[in-house]
Amino acid sequence: MAEVFAGLKLMNKAGELVDSQEALSNKIVGIYFSAEWCPPCRGFTPVLSDFYTELVKESDPPAPFEIVFVSSDQTKESMMGYFQGKHGDWLVLPWNPEKKKMISQRYNISGIPTLVIVKGNGDVITRDGRADVQSKGPACFKTWQSA
Repeated sequence: MAEVFAGLKLMNKAGELVDSQEALSNKIVGIYFSAEWCPPCRGFTPVLSDFYTELVKESDPPAPFEIVFVSSDQTKESMMGYFQGKHGDWLVLPWNPEKKKMISQRYNISGIPTLVIVKGNGDVITRDGRADVQSKGPACFKTWQSA
């Protein structure tokens, strides 16, 4: 499990809180820093959603991969509207500006959209998951697994 989320509850698209350890255990995790107000984010989010659907929802067996959306929106309402309207069945860090700041600092996030791919222990596989997804599609997952 991505240790940066240890002890936290994450939220699914239905608005239900889920245990982060259970949801992220034995998975590669994409931490997606994004916001509704960001035009490049609005361009990349559908690409990432299709990537996730193909990799997790349409694969048999599903790839051991999860995305956690970390919002840079200004309000909880903006975050939830964007998350529930545009994303696949990802998880979201519930509205918590302090925790969002801590996670952003941990991964040295200076702009959005950014997709950081991490191992279960939180170690970074790549800070440029966005480029991998856009250039290689689901094939990049095997590279992430072997890192």
